[in-house]
Amino acid sequence: MKDFFSTVKFKILMGVLVLLAGVMTYAAANGRLTAAPQELLGAAAVPLQRISAAVSGAIEGFVNKYIRIDAIMEENEQLQEENAELRAQMVDYDLIKRENEQLREAWGIKEEFPDRQIVNAKVIGRDALDKYYGFTIDKGSRHGIEVKDCVITANGIVGRVIEVGPNYAKVATILDPSVSVGCMVSRTGDIGLVGGDTELSLNGQCAMTLLPRDTLATAGDEVITTGEGGVFPKQLAVGTVVEVRLETSGKSMIAVIEPYEDIEKVTSVMVITEFTE
Repeated sequence: MKDFFSTVKFKILMGVLVLLAGVMTYAAANGRLTAAPQELLGAAAVPLQRISAAVSGAIEGFVNKYIRIDAIMEENEQLQEENAELRAQMVDYDLIKRENEQLREAWGIKEEFPDRQIVNAKVIGRDALDKYYGFTIDKGSRHGIEVKDCVITANGIVGRVIEVGPNYAKVATILDPSVSVGCMVSRTGDIGLVGGDTELSLNGQCAMTLLPRDTLATAGDEVITTGEGGVFPKQLAVGTVVEVRLETSGKSMIAVIEPYEDIEKVTSVMVITEFTE
Protein backbone atom coordinates (compact mmCIF):
# COMPACT_ATOMS: atom_id res chain seq x y z
CA MET A 1 0.00 0.00 0.00
CA LYS A 2 2.85 2.30 0.83
CA ASP A 3 4.28 1.70 -2.62
CA PHE A 4 1.01 2.87 -4.22
CA PHE A 5 1.34 6.35 -2.74
CA SER A 6 4.69 6.72 -4.48
CA THR A 7 3.47 5.63 -7.88
CA VAL A 8 2.81 7.89 -10.90
CA LYS A 9 -0.86 6.84 -10.99
CA PHE A 10 -1.36 8.13 -7.45
CA LYS A 11 0.30 11.40 -8.26
CA ILE A 12 -1.92 11.86 -11.38
CA LEU A 13 -5.04 11.04 -9.34
CA MET A 14 -4.09 13.59 -6.71
CA GLY A 15 -3.45 16.18 -9.41
CA VAL A 16 -6.93 15.64 -10.87
CA LEU A 17 -8.54 15.88 -7.41
CA VAL A 18 -6.66 19.07 -6.66
CA LEU A 19 -7.74 20.51 -10.04
CA LEU A 20 -11.37 19.60 -9.40
CA ALA A 21 -11.20 21.04 -5.89
CA GLY A 22 -9.80 24.25 -7.32
CA VAL A 23 -12.57 24.47 -9.92
CA MET A 24 -15.25 23.83 -7.27
CA THR A 25 -13.73 26.44 -4.96
CA TYR A 26 -13.59 29.00 -7.80
CA ALA A 27 -17.18 28.24 -8.78
CA ALA A 28 -18.38 28.56 -5.17
CA ALA A 29 -16.58 31.87 -4.76
CA ASN A 30 -18.27 33.25 -7.89
CA GLY A 31 -21.75 31.81 -7.23
CA ARG A 32 -21.52 29.33 -10.11
CA LEU A 33 -21.30 26.11 -8.16
CA THR A 34 -24.60 24.79 -9.51
CA ALA A 35 -23.60 25.55 -13.12
CA ALA A 36 -20.20 23.91 -12.89
CA PRO A 37 -21.34 20.39 -13.92
CA GLN A 38 -23.14 21.80 -16.96
CA GLU A 39 -20.09 23.79 -18.01
CA LEU A 40 -17.92 20.74 -17.65
CA LEU A 41 -20.34 18.71 -19.73
CA GLY A 42 -20.50 21.53 -22.29
CA ALA A 43 -16.75 21.70 -22.51
CA ALA A 44 -16.61 17.95 -23.04
CA ALA A 45 -19.42 18.07 -25.62
CA VAL A 46 -17.86 20.75 -27.87
CA PRO A 47 -15.23 18.45 -29.42
CA LEU A 48 -17.90 15.81 -30.00
CA GLN A 49 -20.16 18.39 -31.68
CA ARG A 50 -17.30 19.50 -33.92
CA ILE A 51 -16.57 15.93 -34.92
CA SER A 52 -20.28 15.30 -35.59
CA ALA A 53 -20.54 18.47 -37.72
CA ALA A 54 -17.45 17.50 -39.71
CA VAL A 55 -18.75 13.99 -40.35
CA SER A 56 -22.17 15.35 -41.34
CA GLY A 57 -20.59 17.86 -43.72
CA ALA A 58 -18.42 15.18 -45.28
CA ILE A 59 -21.41 12.91 -45.83
CA GLU A 60 -23.44 15.75 -47.33
CA GLY A 61 -20.54 16.69 -49.64
CA PHE A 62 -20.13 13.06 -50.68
CA VAL A 63 -23.84 12.75 -51.54
CA ASN A 64 -23.91 16.09 -53.38
CA LYS A 65 -20.80 15.14 -55.31
CA TYR A 66 -22.33 11.95 -56.69
CA ILE A 67 -25.66 13.61 -57.39
CA ARG A 68 -23.72 16.23 -59.38
CA ILE A 69 -21.78 13.49 -61.21
CA ASP A 70 -25.06 11.90 -62.32
CA ALA A 71 -26.24 15.28 -63.60
CA ILE A 72 -22.96 15.86 -65.46
CA MET A 73 -23.08 12.39 -67.03
CA GLU A 74 -26.66 13.00 -68.18
CA GLU A 75 -25.64 16.38 -69.60
CA ASN A 76 -22.67 14.79 -71.42
CA GLU A 77 -24.91 12.14 -72.97
CA GLN A 78 -27.25 14.86 -74.19
CA LEU A 79 -24.32 16.82 -75.67
CA GLN A 80 -23.00 13.69 -77.40
CA GLU A 81 -26.42 13.09 -78.96
CA GLU A 82 -26.54 16.70 -80.16
CA ASN A 83 -23.01 16.40 -81.60
CA ALA A 84 -23.93 13.19 -83.42
CA GLU A 85 -26.98 14.92 -84.89
CA LEU A 86 -24.85 17.88 -86.01
CA ARG A 87 -22.30 15.54 -87.60
CA ALA A 88 -25.08 13.78 -89.50
CA GLN A 89 -26.37 17.14 -90.70
CA MET A 90 -22.86 18.09 -91.86
CA VAL A 91 -22.56 14.81 -93.78
CA ASP A 92 -25.91 15.46 -95.45
CA TYR A 93 -24.80 19.00 -96.26
CA ASP A 94 -21.54 17.76 -97.81
CA LEU A 95 -23.41 15.18 -99.91
CA ILE A 96 -25.91 17.75 -101.15
CA LYS A 97 -23.12 20.23 -101.86
CA ARG A 98 -21.16 17.61 -103.84
CA GLU A 99 -24.25 16.60 -105.80
CA ASN A 100 -24.99 20.23 -106.63
CA GLU A 101 -21.42 20.77 -107.78
CA GLN A 102 -21.61 17.66 -109.94
CA LEU A 103 -24.89 18.83 -111.47
CA ARG A 104 -23.33 22.20 -112.29
CA GLU A 105 -20.36 20.45 -113.88
CA ALA A 106 -22.64 18.21 -115.93
CA TRP A 107 -24.72 21.21 -116.98
CA GLY A 108 -21.55 23.02 -118.07
CA ILE A 109 -20.59 20.08 -120.28
CA LYS A 110 -24.13 19.89 -121.66
CA GLU A 111 -24.02 23.57 -122.60
CA GLU A 112 -20.68 23.16 -124.39
CA PHE A 113 -21.56 19.80 -125.97
CA PRO A 114 -25.39 19.55 -126.15
CA ASP A 115 -25.21 16.20 -127.98
CA ARG A 116 -23.68 14.40 -125.00
CA GLN A 117 -25.94 12.45 -122.67
CA ILE A 118 -24.55 12.35 -119.13
CA VAL A 119 -25.46 10.24 -116.10
CA ASN A 120 -24.20 11.34 -112.68
CA ALA A 121 -23.03 8.53 -110.39
CA LYS A 122 -21.37 7.92 -107.03
CA VAL A 123 -18.52 5.55 -106.27
CA ILE A 124 -19.95 2.91 -103.94
CA GLY A 125 -17.11 0.39 -103.79
CA ARG A 126 -13.51 -0.35 -104.66
CA ASP A 127 -11.74 -3.64 -105.23
CA ALA A 128 -8.96 -3.80 -102.64
CA LEU A 129 -7.02 -6.19 -104.89
CA ASP A 130 -7.16 -3.87 -107.92
CA LYS A 131 -3.88 -1.96 -107.95
CA TYR A 132 -5.24 0.32 -110.67
CA TYR A 133 -8.01 1.62 -108.37
CA GLY A 134 -10.99 0.28 -110.31
CA PHE A 135 -14.34 0.95 -108.68
CA THR A 136 -18.10 0.36 -108.77
CA ILE A 137 -20.72 3.07 -109.27
CA ASP A 138 -24.39 3.20 -108.26
CA LYS A 139 -25.86 3.47 -111.77
CA GLY A 140 -26.32 0.75 -114.39
CA SER A 141 -28.27 -0.41 -117.43
CA ARG A 142 -31.54 0.96 -116.06
CA HIS A 143 -29.94 4.40 -116.33
CA GLY A 144 -28.70 3.90 -119.89
CA ILE A 145 -25.12 2.90 -119.04
CA GLU A 146 -23.39 0.35 -121.27
CA VAL A 147 -20.02 -1.38 -121.45
CA LYS A 148 -17.28 0.89 -122.92
CA ASP A 149 -19.02 4.10 -121.86
CA CYS A 150 -16.61 6.89 -120.98
CA VAL A 151 -16.30 7.87 -117.29
CA ILE A 152 -15.14 11.40 -116.43
CA THR A 153 -15.22 14.19 -113.85
CA ALA A 154 -15.10 17.94 -114.37
CA ASN A 155 -11.30 17.64 -114.05
CA GLY A 156 -10.82 15.03 -116.76
CA ILE A 157 -11.03 11.40 -117.85
CA VAL A 158 -11.24 8.68 -115.19
CA GLY A 159 -11.73 5.46 -117.22
CA ARG A 160 -14.36 3.38 -118.97
CA VAL A 161 -17.17 0.99 -118.01
CA ILE A 162 -16.22 -2.69 -118.22
CA GLU A 163 -19.26 -4.39 -116.62
CA VAL A 164 -22.89 -3.36 -116.18
CA GLY A 165 -25.75 -4.56 -114.00
CA PRO A 166 -29.27 -3.15 -113.64
CA ASN A 167 -28.26 -0.68 -110.93
CA TYR A 168 -24.45 -0.76 -110.87
CA ALA A 169 -21.45 -0.61 -113.19
CA LYS A 170 -17.78 -1.42 -112.80
CA VAL A 171 -15.14 0.97 -114.06
CA ALA A 172 -11.54 0.35 -115.15
CA THR A 173 -9.42 3.47 -114.71
CA ILE A 174 -6.91 4.98 -117.14
CA LEU A 175 -4.17 3.61 -114.87
CA ASP A 176 -5.21 0.11 -116.00
CA PRO A 177 -3.15 -1.29 -118.93
CA SER A 178 -6.39 -2.67 -120.42
CA VAL A 179 -7.59 0.89 -121.09
CA SER A 180 -6.26 2.94 -124.03
CA VAL A 181 -7.49 6.31 -125.27
CA GLY A 182 -6.66 8.11 -128.49
CA CYS A 183 -5.11 11.40 -127.38
CA MET A 184 -3.22 14.42 -128.63
CA VAL A 185 -0.69 16.83 -127.17
CA SER A 186 -2.69 20.02 -127.64
CA ARG A 187 0.31 22.32 -128.17
CA THR A 188 2.17 20.23 -130.74
CA GLY A 189 -0.68 18.19 -132.26
CA ASP A 190 1.25 14.93 -131.75
CA ILE A 191 -1.07 11.94 -131.53
CA GLY A 192 -0.66 8.79 -129.44
CA LEU A 193 -2.41 6.37 -127.11
CA VAL A 194 -2.84 7.06 -123.39
CA GLY A 195 -3.22 4.03 -121.17
CA GLY A 196 -2.12 2.32 -118.00
CA ASP A 197 1.42 1.25 -117.22
CA THR A 198 2.18 -1.16 -114.38
CA GLU A 199 5.20 0.76 -113.13
CA LEU A 200 3.80 4.28 -113.56
CA SER A 201 0.49 3.38 -111.91
CA LEU A 202 2.33 3.09 -108.59
CA ASN A 203 2.67 6.88 -108.71
CA GLY A 204 -0.83 7.46 -110.02
CA GLN A 205 0.48 8.15 -113.54
CA CYS A 206 -0.14 6.68 -116.98
CA ALA A 207 1.72 6.62 -120.32
CA MET A 208 1.21 8.13 -123.74
CA THR A 209 2.80 5.84 -126.30
CA LEU A 210 3.42 5.92 -130.09
CA LEU A 211 4.60 9.51 -130.09
CA PRO A 212 6.87 10.29 -133.07
CA ARG A 213 10.59 10.40 -132.37
CA ASP A 214 10.77 14.01 -133.47
CA THR A 215 7.98 15.12 -131.12
CA LEU A 216 8.33 18.55 -129.56
CA ALA A 217 6.14 17.60 -126.61
CA THR A 218 7.65 18.59 -123.29
CA ALA A 219 6.83 18.69 -119.59
CA GLY A 220 3.77 20.81 -118.83
CA ASP A 221 1.98 20.21 -122.14
CA GLU A 222 -1.72 19.40 -121.94
CA VAL A 223 -3.09 16.12 -123.29
CA ILE A 224 -6.68 15.85 -124.59
CA THR A 225 -8.74 13.17 -126.34
CA THR A 226 -9.00 13.04 -130.14
CA GLY A 227 -12.36 11.26 -130.32
CA GLU A 228 -10.87 8.50 -132.50
CA GLY A 229 -12.31 5.02 -131.96
CA GLY A 230 -15.79 6.13 -130.95
CA VAL A 231 -15.38 5.33 -127.26
CA PHE A 232 -14.18 8.66 -125.84
CA PRO A 233 -15.52 11.97 -127.17
CA LYS A 234 -13.01 14.54 -128.40
CA GLN A 235 -11.54 17.41 -126.41
CA LEU A 236 -11.80 15.75 -123.01
CA ALA A 237 -8.99 16.76 -120.67
CA VAL A 238 -6.68 13.89 -119.71
CA GLY A 239 -3.64 15.30 -117.92
CA THR A 240 -0.27 16.97 -118.34
CA VAL A 241 3.06 15.70 -119.63
CA VAL A 242 5.58 15.06 -116.86
CA GLU A 243 8.44 13.65 -118.93
CA VAL A 244 9.18 12.52 -122.50
CA ARG A 245 11.64 9.69 -123.18
CA LEU A 246 12.58 7.14 -125.80
CA GLU A 247 10.51 3.97 -125.85
CA THR A 248 12.24 0.64 -125.18
CA SER A 249 12.03 -0.38 -128.84
CA GLY A 250 13.66 2.86 -129.89
CA LYS A 251 11.10 3.43 -132.64
CA SER A 252 8.96 6.05 -130.88
CA MET A 253 8.73 8.25 -127.80
CA ILE A 254 6.71 7.78 -124.64
CA ALA A 255 5.35 10.53 -122.39
CA VAL A 256 4.63 10.12 -118.70
CA ILE A 257 1.19 11.62 -118.01
CA GLU A 258 -0.11 13.00 -114.72
CA PRO A 259 -3.93 12.73 -114.85
CA TYR A 260 -5.89 15.82 -113.90
CA GLU A 261 -8.16 13.74 -111.68
CA ASP A 262 -6.87 11.97 -108.56
CA ILE A 263 -7.93 8.48 -109.64
CA GLU A 264 -7.38 6.89 -106.26
CA LYS A 265 -9.62 9.33 -104.37
CA VAL A 266 -12.45 10.06 -106.82
CA THR A 267 -15.87 9.74 -105.15
CA SER A 268 -18.34 10.90 -107.82
CA VAL A 269 -18.22 10.68 -111.60
CA MET A 270 -20.16 11.35 -114.79
CA VAL A 271 -20.80 8.69 -117.42
CA ILE A 272 -21.16 9.83 -121.03
CA THR A 273 -23.74 7.43 -122.45
CA GLU A 274 -24.27 9.06 -125.85
CA PHE A 275 -22.48 11.50 -128.17
CA THR A 276 -22.75 12.11 -131.90
CA GLU A 277 -19.17 13.03 -132.85
